[in-house]
Amino acid sequence: MNENFKSGFISIVGRPNVGKSTLLNNIMGEKLVITSAKPQTTRNAIRCIYTDEQAQMVFIDTPGMHRPKNRLGDYMQKAAENTVADVDVVLYLVEPETKIGPGDQYILEKLGASKTPVVLVINKIDLLPKEELLITIAAYQKYDFLKAIIPISAVQGDGVKELLDLITDLLSPGPMFFPADMIIDQSERWIVQELIREKILNLLNDEVPHGIAVEVTAMKPRKGKDIIDIEATIFCERKTHKGILIGKGGSMLTKIGSQARKDIEFFLKTQINLQLWVKVRTDWRDKNFDLKDLGYFE
Repeated sequence: MNENFKSGFISIVGRPNVGKSTLLNNIMGEKLVITSAKPQTTRNAIRCIYTDEQAQMVFIDTPGMHRPKNRLGDYMQKAAENTVADVDVVLYLVEPETKIGPGDQYILEKLGASKTPVVLVINKIDLLPKEELLITIAAYQKYDFLKAIIPISAVQGDGVKELLDLITDLLSPGPMFFPADMIIDQSERWIVQELIREKILNLLNDEVPHGIAVEVTAMKPRKGKDIIDIEATIFCERKTHKGILIGKGGSMLTKIGSQARKDIEFFLKTQINLQLWVKVRTDWRDKNFDLKDLGYFE
């Protein structure tokens, strides 16, 4: 490690569904956090560690900032807001809109009141003409606390290298906080749970996915064979949701398991045997005991 080596923590914040997790996966070069077209996919503040010869950047992917509707929503909102004051740089992701809406105005007020350097990242530039992008940039230039405005495409990777170079410039010299080969601060079990939840988000309609949680109850290598046996329970809030998750003759549960198995095997680099169960846990998103039991209040 050279004497000019830099390190620091970088929080990625923004409204739901602006591409925070997609950006983080692009930076890391592999899928570590789940993505979905549905808002509020990310529920926890997740740390991914990017290390090169110049710096170690600890990125924190946060839940989308939104108006909470239940105690899980309160937890997610606090998880997003609490990271801002405790990091070295904040990346504020927005979509390329020609007018700043009330949600973004609220977040800008919060960020402007903090002492943490803020970089505005305009994502999804592949979806609009250059003229509209210039209008978006002009709308945000009046916020003089912004250190820079960087247009990117998290899906295609455009502008990501420039963003990493800028973050390196903003960081101070410091040591590695994590081993150079460590890329995420979550366990394999947690990532498996999230990969299963991602398939539910992508396969089912809006009402059901937001009321589900996944818990891996067993994860053991099979003796004498290169295979891992995994058992997981999907919790939902309503009996009707349980029926939807299982599907006619178990068809939906089979589809969830099949799609999840592919991603889990790719992540673990081995064959797995995945067994899924569905249980009802009424209104778990509004019960402190259930939230703690499922890992949301730490």
